[in-house]
Amino acid sequence: MGRRRKKTGRDVTGILLLDKPSGIRSNQALQQVKRLFDANKAGHTGNLDAPATGMLPVCLGQATRVCGFLLEADKTYHVAARLGIATRTGDASGEPIRTLLFPALDAASLRRVIDGFLGVTEQVPPMFSALKHQGRRLYELAYQGIEVERRARPVRIDRIDVLAVGKDAFELEVHCSKGTYIRSLIEDIGAALGTCAHVTALRRIASGPFGEAARMHGLAELESVAAAGTDALDALLLPVDSALRCYPEVRLDAGAVARLRNGRVVEADALPVAGCLRVYGPPREFIGLGEVTGDRRLKPKRLI
Repeated sequence: MGRRRKKTGRDVTGILLLDKPSGIRSNQALQQVKRLFDANKAGHTGNLDAPATGMLPVCLGQATRVCGFLLEADKTYHVAARLGIATRTGDASGEPIRTLLFPALDAASLRRVIDGFLGVTEQVPPMFSALKHQGRRLYELAYQGIEVERRARPVRIDRIDVLAVGKDAFELEVHCSKGTYIRSLIEDIGAALGTCAHVTALRRIASGPFGEAARMHGLAELESVAAAGTDALDALLLPVDSALRCYPEVRLDAGAVARLRNGRVVEADALPVAGCLRVYGPPREFIGLGEVTGDRRLKPKRLI
């Protein structure tokens, strides 16, 4: 039998809202946060392209148990795009591959086109993405000049606001479901306008329960705070249950908490018919998520 790798780092738990800088991949940003916090466990909640910036919630310690819930959450982006030029990657980091003329753009014509992308639509993921094909990332294949067939996938776009319109450029704010590729959306909008387009800047401004007003922290700020010690860094962390505000809560007494932690189903007052609940024990300790059973009792779902 192989040796079990010894854990290194602190048992620190919480969620950091990282303002990811442009020029590095999400996993590289994650590793820098993990190093600064000296955390023994860390995970992020949804890739941002290397050129993109903005909100990347990073879960440390026990908070990694809720990463999946944030991965499933809706996202909001601010995107700037340019018409008439298609690039290899769909954004400004790739070389131009096609140039097309286009009619004069105005807010009304742009609005008519983007309204057709609202609701549930089918979207083909780009080759320059982190999706896997036969065990390899698509972007790895793309950099080798290999293109493979990708199936269109359903995505949901709830809102597209037009922020600015120029002669050959526009800016949008997009609220969408997880798995939506903004680069693909911009390319599709360009095609619907009778030309081509690419992303010139992309910033994620909200993710799930963390809205535009939530304070993000850049890597330079974290480096500065780290000089003051781990207590100063830990003060920047949000509690684990902040990621689960969409679920109603239920409070249990100490005995019920102990039984739930042992994997047992427990009784609780005023449970809904079905669904997940945030579970708290005394005095107000967050226990994790519970799920209502068919006979209106509570079973453990994801405990902290």
